[in-house]
Amino acid sequence: MATCDECGAHENMPYQCRRCGQSFCAEHRLPENHDCPGLGDWNDPSGVFDSGFDETVRNRGGGSESDGLVARILGTGGPLGYFRGNMSYVFLGVMWVTFLLQYVVGFLLTGTFNPFVHATNSSWQAIFVLSPGHIEYVWTWVTSIFAHGGFTHIAFNSIALYFFGPVVERYLDTRRFTALFFGAGIVAGLAQVLSTLLTVGPFGAGVVGASGAIMGVLGVLTVLNPNLKVYLYFIIPMPLWVLTFGFAAFSIIAGFGVSAGGGLVGGNVAHLAHLAGLLVGLAYGVRVKGRVGVPKSLQLGGGGRGGPGGPGGPGGRY
Repeated sequence: MATCDECGAHENMPYQCRRCGQSFCAEHRLPENHDCPGLGDWNDPSGVFDSGFDETVRNRGGGSESDGLVARILGTGGPLGYFRGNMSYVFLGVMWVTFLLQYVVGFLLTGTFNPFVHATNSSWQAIFVLSPGHIEYVWTWVTSIFAHGGFTHIAFNSIALYFFGPVVERYLDTRRFTALFFGAGIVAGLAQVLSTLLTVGPFGAGVVGASGAIMGVLGVLTVLNPNLKVYLYFIIPMPLWVLTFGFAAFSIIAGFGVSAGGGLVGGNVAHLAHLAGLLVGLAYGVRVKGRVGVPKSLQLGGGGRGGPGGPGGPGGRY
């Protein structure tokens, strides 16, 4: 169930406008009924009045059969229709499933549930950790995003993704949000391990965690609405740009001169990964600004608002 962005009514099968990215009830689904910015693109050959509810409409008179098949599978009512507009929660679920698998696989390989023992096992690392010594293990570019170094680490990242992810997905659309999440996460991890490889060598610390991807999400939202009010640790109100660039400044200071993120106050956090993910998000936000709707507030569920502070976590992760 979603809420109509025009009238606030709850809608079981909402219409998502392809122009502004917002969701509407049947009454307000047409662009002229919700004052859509896309009305200014009257001469756009793809058509102003495509609500995005039925992707197959776009294939009338043209388009490939494969495009229509994908639309039917991923569109509303299709077998994979749930993933449309819900990838934030899918990623959240995959993070926790991967976290559980880290212990299961670790036990099978080492005979213990001790995560410190798991971290020393080369086979376990080859599955979950993006390592400077094995950058060619391309699957770890993805698995390392969902793997985490401890409960606190995954808890903070989960909170950040839960609060910010659905908002950004709502205004980008699911495909662009998915590309952003993986793109920022992969670039962040590679930036960290390449820096470690150049400064420490192939035996330096690897990285795990979704913070780079989440910082990309945060960067896009910062560009779309820098003055969006959020609450640091649910208590301290501040505009989003202060939170974003404050966290970026802390990452620069904390990780200064140490590729593994062990600066004066950095602990063992991959600060370069944070910054790389944020830069990807800011750049993508600049690219799409003006082409997607801009959120006016951070709304969750019944309309609550707020947001946690910086994603990330201690101990060889980001």
